[in-house]
Amino acid sequence: MLLNGLWLIVLGVLAAANLIIARKPEAKELIGKLAPYQGWIGAISALWGAWGVISAILRIGWLAHARWLMTWIHWTANGALLLCLGLLLGVGVLKTFIKNPEAQAKMDQVITKLTPYQGTLGIIAIGVGVWSILSIFVHGI
Repeated sequence: MLLNGLWLIVLGVLAAANLIIARKPEAKELIGKLAPYQGWIGAISALWGAWGVISAILRIGWLAHARWLMTWIHWTANGALLLCLGLLLGVGVLKTFIKNPEAQAKMDQVITKLTPYQGTLGIIAIGVGVWSILSIFVHGI
């Protein structure tokens, strides 16, 4: 969970870079150091997030147990954020591996729908990433 939380924070910062720089101009230099790796960070995140969403669906039975409900919600939110932001940030890298024009067109449609929410998803990812890290210390998850 610690690595996942840190990864979500980095992904969120890259996704919400414009919003962060508008409020904290001094962050531009630090974000600029991450920017060259944005495509690969996004591609890895998309794959990791797809696996997280699939795993959450396979564990849907956890919803029946109060003890596991928050863990399932947390897991699903992590997977969905990683998948969405990973697609947004890693679309260029992912397209180099996807040769089917129909699949690329479908990816472009998804990106078009997600783009207006990129900054908001980035801020949410930062929050969920912080929550992931804090939950380790508070609940030992």
